[in-house]
Amino acid sequence: MSTIRTIAAVAACKAARGILRMLHRGGTALPGKVAMKFDKEVLRTVSRGMKIIVVTGTNGKTTTCRMLEHALTRSGFPCLANKSGANLLSGVTAEFVCSADWRGRPKTEYAVVECDEGALKQVVPLLAPEVITVTNLFRDQLDRYGEVTHTLNAVKSGVEASPQTALCLNADCSLTSSIALDVPNPVFYYGLDVPVGEQKETEISDARHCIRCGTAYEYRYYTYAHLGGFCCPNCGYSRHDADVSVTQINSVSPAGSEVRMKWRGSKKDAAISLPAVFNIYNAAAAVCAFTVFSDRLKERHGITLPAESIFDALSDVESSFGRMENFDLDGVPVQMILVKNPAGCSQSISYLTQLKQDYMLAACLNDRTADGHDISWIWDADYEKLSEDPYLKQILVCGDRAEDLQLRLKYAGIPEERIELLPDFASMLGKIRTSNLPVFAMPNYTSMLELRGLLSQATGKKAFWK
Repeated sequence: MSTIRTIAAVAACKAARGILRMLHRGGTALPGKVAMKFDKEVLRTVSRGMKIIVVTGTNGKTTTCRMLEHALTRSGFPCLANKSGANLLSGVTAEFVCSADWRGRPKTEYAVVECDEGALKQVVPLLAPEVITVTNLFRDQLDRYGEVTHTLNAVKSGVEASPQTALCLNADCSLTSSIALDVPNPVFYYGLDVPVGEQKETEISDARHCIRCGTAYEYRYYTYAHLGGFCCPNCGYSRHDADVSVTQINSVSPAGSEVRMKWRGSKKDAAISLPAVFNIYNAAAAVCAFTVFSDRLKERHGITLPAESIFDALSDVESSFGRMENFDLDGVPVQMILVKNPAGCSQSISYLTQLKQDYMLAACLNDRTADGHDISWIWDADYEKLSEDPYLKQILVCGDRAEDLQLRLKYAGIPEERIELLPDFASMLGKIRTSNLPVFAMPNYTSMLELRGLLSQATGKKAFWK
């Protein structure tokens, strides 16, 4: 039932967003803070009765949500989604409140919600989702999260707040999988049953030792970072068999990937319209979440959602802003790849070096609050692989901490004459515009927003919050 506080919260939230949008600002989080001044738990009211999937984890949240939203929408089930990436309590609240009617009643029945790992314990009790999907856990924003085990504990706290919610966990991530050891929730797993690249111990690992007994893991195969077929030789904690798994990777190209999956006990060929190995993981997460969501809707609410429609959605899903997003700048193809931690950055570099085509790299680094002020992670990313790539012709460097990134690239063995330090993003845009090669931009979060804003204006794309 609506109360005066709820009605006031909705009115204030919508007014705040309206004013901010008139000023050409996103209005993605502040309106939610305004709403909560009137009603601290307004999110509970405006989401009541909705069927919701929540996605959390270090990497892949936004893209996995985009896949799920696309599958629901193209199946005839319109849904709410926080596409702007505002994934703290304030951002999620703003999205739901602004999508409700003036009384705070939801206008849509379904939602796909990206949620920050640290905010999960605040958001989940108010939303009561059908499914929570955890993509992976890596070191990220050390000044905010601390060690990765702190992030793990934060996610566990969120899961514990909703014991009836079904969990979809990455079987290949020993940290993510360990959540199932301590909770009563129904659990489902997804992952890759095959190695990626050379089968050797990775140089970058956030989980070398067993989460239960501290013994060093042994691996049957690796995919990347600490992901793969792990097993503890002491206590037996090991990779769980996956309900949805990639059994074969047929091709990976700039246009996407072709894979074979194990799904509902049989083999299913799948085309993924987004490139790189990490998007194969995102696709497997989306298939698992969508399948479990479909089954729960039928069992609990008598709603039939065609589970197989997720595969059609994967074949033509478009990238989220900044995540493998493509631009055409006066005939120069530009692909933007968001990087924010060692594992994701190293995988992006692997993707570039496997393309076997001449290219220019635009690397950007800020250290603002949304990025994390600690940029030491760049020394753990595998930039050395770029120095071995004969197809990389030039690197443009920009951002608040551009000189630190320039130094890191020099230590990686990249000749100084191939690195150009630029004073601002407008200068970088100008250099990209005159390139006679494809350009790949690798910014971290706030530098992505700045560069993307300029690219969007120049190419006629929408702002990130639209």
